[in-house]
Amino acid sequence: MRALARVGRRRSAVVLGLAVVLAATPSAPAKSRTATPSVPDQGERDTAAGVRVHTVRAGDTLGALARHYGVTVAAIQSANRLKPGALLRIGQRLLIPGGAEAAARVPPDASSLAAQRPPAPPLVSQIVLAVPSFGDLIPLFTWPVEGPISSAFGRRRSAWHRGIDIKAERGIPVLASTGGFVVASGFERRYGRVVKIEHAGGFLSVYAHNDENFVEVGDRVVSGQEIGVVGRTGRATAHHLHFEIRQSGLAYNPLYLLPMPPRTSHVEEMDTDEPEDD
Repeated sequence: MRALARVGRRRSAVVLGLAVVLAATPSAPAKSRTATPSVPDQGERDTAAGVRVHTVRAGDTLGALARHYGVTVAAIQSANRLKPGALLRIGQRLLIPGGAEAAARVPPDASSLAAQRPPAPPLVSQIVLAVPSFGDLIPLFTWPVEGPISSAFGRRRSAWHRGIDIKAERGIPVLASTGGFVVASGFERRYGRVVKIEHAGGFLSVYAHNDENFVEVGDRVVSGQEIGVVGRTGRATAHHLHFEIRQSGLAYNPLYLLPMPPRTSHVEEMDTDEPEDD
């Protein structure tokens, strides 16, 4: 009996020792339920930051994105530290302030103009001398002011001219050539007080050297709306309107896209814009 008792005590000690060893051995760590943060995909909500991240695709513009997400162009520019009139790059990631709340404000039938537009514009605006052929994409442009052309499009004595200069007296109203959204309104060294309006089809119109601007970034304008008055701010030698029409970053001769003026327009041999340095 004593021998059996000693055997029993030894077995109990072994079992107890095994339990102690098992208790002291660290168990395998439980799989974390927190996934590694990933960069939100296009349109995916980033709940931590309360914003959305949009990956720029071919044809995207700030105006179209602002309408799609229900925010202002100025809000997108501020969130991404973009300068007025800055061009977008395919693959560029933009923070869209307001996130899901902004998206919820967009009516169900609202759609981006991106699907209608050609590939994204190059970073530098280039001059196209040929007669453009856009088919049905061309908006109905009208003359922003009435007056003779004081400087034509294209090659000048000292530099290339990206638009036309229309001679007019100081204070004459400057009208939107066609409807769209204002993507820039402010002062630039060369253009002085300038307004830039984005239109359907990837078109952009530029109104420079204004004495005063009447619209702000994000405003929607209609054709013929007064957006400023003629001046000679910036690099200008006389009162006039410098007018440009661009499409996907390329500058075209506005005379090819405007109707015949009410009276025969002529070109006066004078440079009302100072020479361009870019």
